[in-house]
Amino acid sequence: MTDTPYIIDRPEDMVFRLNRRTLADPAVLEAERSAVFDSSWIYCGHESEIGEPGDFRTRDVCGRPVIFARDSHGGIRVFLNACRHRAAQVCREPCGNTRRYNCFYHGWSYNQDGKLVGVPGEDSYPPGFDKADFSLAEAPRAEGYKGFWFISFNPHVAALDDYLAGAREYIDLVVDQSPSGSMQVVEGTQEYDIRANWKLLVENSFDDYHLLTTHKTWLDYMKDSGVNVEPPAGQGLLLPSRGIGKGLGNGHAVIDNINFRGRPVARWISIYGEDAKPEIEAIRAELVERLGEARAARVADTNRNLVIFPNLVINDGSSITIRTFWPEAADHMKVTAWALGPAEESERARARRLDSFLTFYGPGGFATPDDVEALESVQAGLATWRETEWSVMSRGMNKTGEQLNTDEEHLRAFWRRWNELMIADA
Repeated sequence: MTDTPYIIDRPEDMVFRLNRRTLADPAVLEAERSAVFDSSWIYCGHESEIGEPGDFRTRDVCGRPVIFARDSHGGIRVFLNACRHRAAQVCREPCGNTRRYNCFYHGWSYNQDGKLVGVPGEDSYPPGFDKADFSLAEAPRAEGYKGFWFISFNPHVAALDDYLAGAREYIDLVVDQSPSGSMQVVEGTQEYDIRANWKLLVENSFDDYHLLTTHKTWLDYMKDSGVNVEPPAGQGLLLPSRGIGKGLGNGHAVIDNINFRGRPVARWISIYGEDAKPEIEAIRAELVERLGEARAARVADTNRNLVIFPNLVINDGSSITIRTFWPEAADHMKVTAWALGPAEESERARARRLDSFLTFYGPGGFATPDDVEALESVQAGLATWRETEWSVMSRGMNKTGEQLNTDEEHLRAFWRRWNELMIADA
């Protein structure tokens, strides 16, 4: 490693520079695996994915195979997916319901609570062998907020509520769309690879500066379809301007926009046609009755792209997308995404939501292929990181007040926290 800093941050001089090594050097990735991922809360799954005792989902979190599961009492547990005997995975299915987790290698078995209950040839072990000593290991910390479950491999990490800081406000705006406060991950998963550094997708996920150029095809499609993307007068009642960007503490950040894409409950613009209008009006009426006019407008008439540090994105626009990603190499990430919606919504409302999810955010939709191409182009350019060392990220630093969604203060909020953790670990 070098003594060259990761960032140059001089607010008094309106200067913020990012060392491009952070996006290209394999040594940086190796350092951040422990400094960033192993010290933070990392998204594991949504409670709706495992509704009944014995339900499970297997996935990798922080480079570890885990079992996100309901135990025999319906509690949520996150087991490390490794037999206590010789470390073979005890669950090799992506999802399901089970009474036992059985290791296919030597036959050890564990119940829904992770307790070791079966050892073939147990009488061949010494007298001191006790099955109670060999339950499945669990993530050191596992906590949920409004149905979103996180784990941490840092036993001393702050409580999840404190860690989420200002991000809780934006999760609440998502969850308030459900009359019961019960959101549901829609069955089906998007999985794809991007040949780019994972932090580029963090930036891209809430960078509205690239919208007009990178997504010009989609904007032209909207205009050609007769959608007026200009919000009406009076928008200041919801946000001080059309869109803002801000840090939320602990590296979390958001862009918060007046709706212009169309939303399942928005009063101004509908991209869903006249047939959908009666149901959308009914949904909105329920929001107003339950939350009041002001809160209903805040929930329904604004979009939000929320980054929860380090690698969870919740996009709440024409659909709700949960997206997480993990670095395979300094220039390669794996992305997983799900659609989220109120548990009570009708089949027609769910169909509209999924259509929007696929049309805009899907791997073959309007947005994602553009973004993938952009990020992979950036990564190709980063091969010059030794010669062109610094990226400029000072947009908006000349302002004393509000930062727009097209400024970069929210990106700087992420990088400042990342830098803080990397320096502390070093």
